[in-house]
Amino acid sequence: MNETYTAVAGFAQTWGLLYFMALFAIVLAYALWPRNGKKFDEAAQIPFRED
Repeated sequence: MNETYTAVAGFAQTWGLLYFMALFAIVLAYALWPRNGKKFDEAAQIPFRED
């Protein structure tokens, strides 16, 4: 039983780290993609609008 837990924990730690690193890279690329700049600039101005 203990070997199974150790194997699953090792798998989750290794592949979980790789998964979250890949997810972070995708989100970062999306946020910094030049085509999305205008959309984010408009969203940043929402709190300053006086409706």
